[in-house]
Amino acid sequence: QVQLVESGGGLVQPGGSLRLSCVASGMMFSRYVMGWYRQAPGNQRELVAVISSSGATNYADFVKGRFTISRDNAKNTVDLQMDSLKPEDTAVYYCNARGLLNLYWGQGTQVTVSA
Repeated sequence: QVQLVESGGGLVQPGGSLRLSCVASGMMFSRYVMGWYRQAPGNQRELVAVISSSGATNYADFVKGRFTISRDNAKNTVDLQMDSLKPEDTAVYYCNARGLLNLYWGQGTQVTVSA
């Protein structure tokens, strides 16, 4: 059974940093494109960043230069380093695994940016 478990969310002040982590199990991790998405209240879920099995990355324009996605195929983890956080980054952040035939989601972790 595939599981994606996120951690690292919380409350942070504007300008601060958080690091989200996602641990995957029950899957051939290295074969999946891994990503982070987010959903704020009243909004649709949106892409934040993705990383391919070889490490190629892609970011949404609103996080370029502030967020960094990385993965460790030996540990089955994908991280999202978030710097220079803004109140509009407040959302539930979800880990995502996309294979040729499968798509998996984690349960999400809340990130709140507020003074």
